[in-house]
Amino acid sequence: MEKKKKTTMDFLLEHAAKEPISFHMPGHKGSKLYQKHGYGEFLQRFMDCDITEIPGADNLFQTEGILRETQQRYVRLYEAEHSYMLVNGTSSGIIGAILASVPQGGKLIMARNCHKSVFNALSLGDIQPAYVYPEMMEEYGILGQVTAAEIERAIQENSQASAVILPSPNYYGVCSDIREIAQIVHEHGKILIVDQAHGAHLKWLSKKEYSGTGPKCAEESGADIVINSVHKTLASFTQSAVLNLNSQRVDRYVLEDKLQAIQSTSPSYLLMASLDISADLLEHHGAELMKHWNENLDYFYGSVKKISGLRVIKDSRLLDRSKINIDTSGLGITAAELENALMERGIFSELTTGNILMLMSGIGNQRSDFQRLLEALEEIEMEAGLQVTSKKSTENIGGNGGKMPKKTELFPVPKHKKRVKLEHAEGMICATSIIPYPPGIPLICPGEKLEKEDLQYIARLRQAGEKVIGVNDAGKVTVGA
Repeated sequence: MEKKKKTTMDFLLEHAAKEPISFHMPGHKGSKLYQKHGYGEFLQRFMDCDITEIPGADNLFQTEGILRETQQRYVRLYEAEHSYMLVNGTSSGIIGAILASVPQGGKLIMARNCHKSVFNALSLGDIQPAYVYPEMMEEYGILGQVTAAEIERAIQENSQASAVILPSPNYYGVCSDIREIAQIVHEHGKILIVDQAHGAHLKWLSKKEYSGTGPKCAEESGADIVINSVHKTLASFTQSAVLNLNSQRVDRYVLEDKLQAIQSTSPSYLLMASLDISADLLEHHGAELMKHWNENLDYFYGSVKKISGLRVIKDSRLLDRSKINIDTSGLGITAAELENALMERGIFSELTTGNILMLMSGIGNQRSDFQRLLEALEEIEMEAGLQVTSKKSTENIGGNGGKMPKKTELFPVPKHKKRVKLEHAEGMICATSIIPYPPGIPLICPGEKLEKEDLQYIARLRQAGEKVIGVNDAGKVTVGA
């Protein structure tokens, strides 16, 4: 008899039964947060709450009732002019924001480490990119901030561009100086869009009254449109997000039209209810939750210093410290090896890049999670210390968080396309983004030439079992015909 294949449901139930410690998205970290604060009935009647637009349930694309009230809660929470719930993730908000800010066939100034959704918007709007490049944090080998000077350079060289977009924080929690960037963008009459997917919590976690430190949110810093993945670090379900409109430089009716064109016509009431719950938690328990979160981070960063061989990226004015970035090079192991060692102890992280392991804390993490993490790191450090003298060095492979996209000549995006084997693509013009995932930042973009070094790097990623979007099952990439 053929053995029954494991289903998605089987995997999820088996994983939940292990009671794992989550240092990855989503931020709620499981049911305990909801149960503790009085939302247990919603969890128990989850399936019964899965409805459509019945009378009284309102309509996401013309809110007048309960959904409008949820959106108004986010207006108050973020002090925005208008807020919109997103059920297709921050990706849909990014695409909608770009299409509402840049005319068809126009130009967009964008950080080269933007998420792939920005590149999808370029394709949908036939928009031409002009790249700005983030600095490199050489000490750790990861991408850092986009400077205001770099934005100014790009605007002066591309005066016809309508808008600027960049991620802040980036995947590692490094923020850019949005206030300074916003001033420059607005002086030149442009629109500033901030992909704050990884920083929905900054509005509260950074507050000094909650023992917070670090950068302020983009809403407080002058950005025109800010898109927040509420699910990543706060308490809503995966795929739910909020777009905040903070100025009249963007026609909100055009924005609303683009958002309804991008999002599902059958929006999930479960996702929207979870956004309502996340807002409720911030309104009624935000001070307590943020204070505890900051105290737990203080505890972790203070304690991890005692573990020799581990180096943690230091707190700074532009770093969101809720992202814990561990450099494993002092242990003689790669981040992937540390990730596996933690998983063996029931602790799951978010991202590995070479020697950097990123653990994403969230509003739902408890002190016991940080204690378990510290205990595990101490054990692993002891084991690594016994093996480090005989261990061979491991090649620094994994994603492109630390591989800086090089400044290169841009060619017109090919209109006619073909697929060729990766090893035969040298010198050809890329027609579809090639994206190591995570973190979802294109390594090669449409209009860039495929160089030998990049093709070899992509091949190594695939050989190491990494996911690379844009290379099909046959090992082919899409190029100009």
